[in-house]
Amino acid sequence: MLESGFVNIAAHLPDMARRQPDTAAIIFPRQKRRMSFSELDRLSDRIARGLIGTGICRGVRTVLMVTPSPEFFALTFALFKVGAVPVLIDPGLGIKNLKKCFAEAEPHAFIGIPKAHLARLIFGWGKDSIRTFVTVGRRLCWDGTTLAAIIHENPQESPFTLARTERDDVAAILFTSGSTGAPKGAVYSHGNFAAQVEALRTVYGIEPGEIDLPTFPLFALFAPALGMTAVIPEMDFTRPGSVNPVKIIRAIQDYGVTTMFGSPALINRVGRYGVKHKVKLPTLRRAISAGAPVPAAVLERFTSLLNPGVQLFTPYGATEALPVCSIGSSEILGATRQITDAGGGVCVGRPVEGIRLEIIEISDEPIYRWDESLRVPSGKIGEIIVQGEQVTKGYYNRPDSDHLSKIADPETGSFFHRMGDLGGRDEEGRIWFCGRKSHRVETAAGPLFTIPCEAVFNTHPLVYRTALVGVGTPGQLKPVLCVELEKGVKADQNAVREELLAIARDHIHTHAIETILFHPAFPVDIRHNAKIFREKLAVWAARRLK
Repeated sequence: MLESGFVNIAAHLPDMARRQPDTAAIIFPRQKRRMSFSELDRLSDRIARGLIGTGICRGVRTVLMVTPSPEFFALTFALFKVGAVPVLIDPGLGIKNLKKCFAEAEPHAFIGIPKAHLARLIFGWGKDSIRTFVTVGRRLCWDGTTLAAIIHENPQESPFTLARTERDDVAAILFTSGSTGAPKGAVYSHGNFAAQVEALRTVYGIEPGEIDLPTFPLFALFAPALGMTAVIPEMDFTRPGSVNPVKIIRAIQDYGVTTMFGSPALINRVGRYGVKHKVKLPTLRRAISAGAPVPAAVLERFTSLLNPGVQLFTPYGATEALPVCSIGSSEILGATRQITDAGGGVCVGRPVEGIRLEIIEISDEPIYRWDESLRVPSGKIGEIIVQGEQVTKGYYNRPDSDHLSKIADPETGSFFHRMGDLGGRDEEGRIWFCGRKSHRVETAAGPLFTIPCEAVFNTHPLVYRTALVGVGTPGQLKPVLCVELEKGVKADQNAVREELLAIARDHIHTHAIETILFHPAFPVDIRHNAKIFREKLAVWAARRLK
C-alpha cells in the first residue's frame, strides 16, 4: 500500500535528473533531437513557473493536445509539478465524441498545437469553460500566449517546488477509447500513477538506464518516470496498424532499445516484416503488447526475432486499471495456446502483486456492496472485478457510469472496479478472458461469449480474425460470425464458409453458429487499431441479412 501524504507523480523526473543527469530522457530520430534528464527537468521547471503566471495552477483542468515531442513531455511534467489536472482526449475519437468529452470534462485551460486550436474554434470545443489558452507553435487568430513566450519569460532559476499533492488528489483525467460505448473520463490520482509506475517496474524488472521504444504516447510518459530513455518512433500514433515496420526496426537497432510497447496490430506488422526479411532484434530484453488479445501466431512470429528466452508480455487491464494481470509468450505458446484454440478463452495470466481479482455472477445492473455470495466457483465464466492501488475511483461527471462500474467494499474501506469483461479462473489461479460483457450474444438457448467462440474459427489458415455478433430480438439473438480474411488472400468464400461451418459443428459451444458473413476490413478503435467495434459490425450484419 502507498503511504498517505506527499505523492506527486512528477517527483520521478527531478529524482532521475539527480541520479542520471546527462543520460538521454527522450530521443526524437525524426527531428534529430535529444534531451537529457536534467534538461527535461529544467525545461519543465521553467514551463511550470510560466503556467502559474497564466493561471494554470493546482486543480486547473487543462486539455493537452500536443503531438509527441519534447514539448509534450515537458508540458505534461510541468502540469503535474504545479498540481494542475491534464485532460488527455484522443483526437481520433471523432468530432461528435470529442465535443462530448470537452462538455463533460469542463476544462479551464487548453494547451495545443495550432491545428488543435483551429479545431477547437471551428467545433466549439470547451467554449463555455475554457478561459486560458497556450499555443505550442505559432499563435494565429485566437487569444492567449505561446509556449515559446512562456519559456522565454521564465529563465532558469532555482528548482521548482512541486505542488504538495497527496495520494488521493486528482492528477489527470484520461478518456477511454470508447470501444464499447461513449468515451468516459477516468479520474487518475497521483497515487494511481505512482502505483502503476511501481507495478510496471516490479512486474517487468525495468531498471534505470534502459532504452524504451513506446509506440503509444501515454506509455511514453512512463519511460522518464522509470528512468528509461524514450526513443519516440517515426510513425502516425493514431494508426499503429499501418506503421512502417522498417522505421520501428531501425530505431530498435540504431539505439539499442531494450524494451518496447506496441499494440497487437503494430506487433503483428513488425513481426510479419521481420520474419520475411530474417530480422533479429538482439538488444530487446522484453516487449509488451496490450489493448486487445494478441493471437498466438502473432506472438510466435515476433518472438522469433528475439534472443532465446526473451518474451513478449501481454498485460491485461484497462484505462481504469492497469496492469491487472500479466503473462509471457513462453507460457502462452507452451501451455495455454491449445486451450485458447479449442475455445477456452485467452489466458491473461495471474493478477499482479497488489491486485485483488474476483469473478462474480454476470449482471448488467448496479451492485452497490461487495458480498462473498457474488463470487462464482473456479472454472465458471463470470464478470471480472478488481481492487488495488492502480484502480481509479470513478469517472468525471459520470455518476451513472460510477454506479454501474463500482462496488463498495465496506470490509476494506475500498471498492471494486467492474472491468466490463467476462472470464474465469482456473485451478492454477490463472485468469481466462472471454470477451466484453456487452458483446455477449444472448440467444434463446443461452449466452455465447465472443472470444471462446471466435478462437476456434481463427485457427483457419485463411482467416485473419473473426467477430461474433447478435442480430434480432434481445434475449433471442441470432448468432452471426463476421469474418475478415488475411490480406491479399484470393479464396472461394463459399468454400471457406463451408469449412468454417464444419469447425462450428466440431465444437459444442459453437453449434448454434450457422450464419457466416465476410467483411473486407473490421472497424477498429483509433488508439490500438485492434479492438473490434462489434456494435458497428452487428448493424452491418443486420443490414446484410435483410
